[in-house]
Amino acid sequence: MISARNQFKGEIKMVKLGEVMAEVVVQVGDLEVVAAITRTSAENLKLKPGDVVTALIKATEVMIAKE
Repeated sequence: MISARNQFKGEIKMVKLGEVMAEVVVQVGDLEVVAAITRTSAENLKLKPGDVVTALIKATEVMIAKE
């Protein structure tokens, strides 16, 4: 069990490895969620496009805009 309430299942579209960090793009329905994680974590998880993952979001601030 994990305390993060905002959990979104999606498919990895891209993993861009940098020297220290990795950018992971997850397609969640019509939205893309982009996560910056350590390169070591991305490698340990063996993340690659096509993998089904869960994006867990725990934030102290969420902004809302109305159009």
